Amino acid sequence: MNTKTSSRQALATAAAVLLALSGPAALAAPPPLAATPPMGWNSWNHFADKIDDATVRAQADAMVASGLRDAGYRYINIDDTWEGERDAAGVIHANAKFPDMKALADYVHAKGLKLGIYSSPGPKTCAGYAGSLGHEVQDAQTYAGWGIDYLKYDLCSLGDRMRTAGGLDKAHEMELAAYETMQAALKATGRPIVYSLCQYGVASVWRWGASVGGNAWRTTGDITDKYARMMQIGLGQAGLSKYAAPGHWNDPDMLEVGNGGMNGAEYRTHMSLWAILAAPLLAGNDLTKMSPDTLAILTNREVIAIDQDPLGRQGDRVTAEGPLEVWAKPLKGGARAVGLFNTADFPNYVEIDYPRLGQKGPARTRDIWAAKDLGKLTRYRVLVPGHGVVLLRVG
Repeated sequence: MNTKTSSRQALATAAAVLLALSGPAALAAPPPLAATPPMGWNSWNHFADKIDDATVRAQADAMVASGLRDAGYRYINIDDTWEGERDAAGVIHANAKFPDMKALADYVHAKGLKLGIYSSPGPKTCAGYAGSLGHEVQDAQTYAGWGIDYLKYDLCSLGDRMRTAGGLDKAHEMELAAYETMQAALKATGRPIVYSLCQYGVASVWRWGASVGGNAWRTTGDITDKYARMMQIGLGQAGLSKYAAPGHWNDPDMLEVGNGGMNGAEYRTHMSLWAILAAPLLAGNDLTKMSPDTLAILTNREVIAIDQDPLGRQGDRVTAEGPLEVWAKPLKGGARAVGLFNTADFPNYVEIDYPRLGQKGPARTRDIWAAKDLGKLTRYRVLVPGHGVVLLRVG
C-alpha cells in the first residue's frame, strides 16, 4: 500500500469516528438534576426542632417498609436545628443530636434513598443556628463529604440584612449574589446536590430562580395543616406554569397529608392540586404512624404519575366560578390531568366542556381517585363534596 492510499484510509477512518461521535447519541445531553419534581420527606412540618439521628433513621426505615420508596419517594431531608458549632478553621459540625452525619448518610443511601440538609445564606438559620454566610465553599465541601444529596437554602437572617441594604434593587442584588455563591460552591464539589431555594416568593423568584441554579424555589410563605391555608397557597400558583420546566420547579411548600389538621377529602384535594402543579412532593408527616388512608393518598400511583409526568409541564387554572375551579395539566402523549375543585363547605356540581381544555372530539376519561373509567366524553359534570376534588385523566 502506498503512502497516499494509507493516508486516505486513515482520514476516512478518522472521519467515520468523528461522524459517529457527533451523532444523536453523542449530542444527547444527560437529563438535568431534578428532571421531575423531587419526591421525599422533610422533617419540619411534623417534628420541627424535635429531630435527631434516630428519628431520621426511623423515617428512612418507614419510607422503605411502607412502599413510599417504591412509589417514587427518595429524599430524606433534615430541616433546621441540626447545626452545631464551627471549629477554628470555620468548618461546620453537627450538634449532639447528629453524632455522625456521614454514617447517617451511609445508612440512608444503603436503603436506596438520598439525604438532604438545610442551611441559610445568612449568618443564622430561622431557628438561630449557624448559617452559611461567608462559609459557602466550606459548607458545600462538608455536605459533599458527608454524602448529602439535597440542600434547602432558607433566606432567614439574610432577609434582615436585605431590609437595610438601601432599596429593593440593592436588596435583590444581595440575594442573587448569595444564592449564586452557594450554587457555584455546590457545583465545584462535583457531587449532584439538588438546590432548593426557600425564600417565600420574594422578588418573584419564579422569574430568576433557574438563573441562580435553583432546581426548585418556594413561591409562597409557609404552609400549615389547615384547608384554607393549603388552598390559598395552591390556588395562588395560577399564572406561574410558564416558569416551571424539567430541572426547575415552582415549590408551593411541603405536603401536610397525614398530620391531622384536614380530613381525607381535603388531603386528596391537597395531593391532587400539588400533582397538577408539578410541585415537589415532600411528605411532612410521621412516616412511622400512617393511617391506611394517609398511605393510600401518598402512594396513589396514578396521582404520582401526573406529578412526575416526563413532559415536565406545570398545570394552571382553566376556569374559576365562585367556589368552583377547574385546573388542567398537559401530559406526555397529549392527555391532560384535570382537577375539579369545590372550595365551598357543601357539595356542588362542577363541570367542564372539553373544548375548554383544547380537546377536539370525545376523549377517554378516567376518575383517578375512584379508579374508574368513564368512557369517551366531550364534557363532564359531577357532584364534588365540600372541600373536595374529582381528579380526571382526559385523553
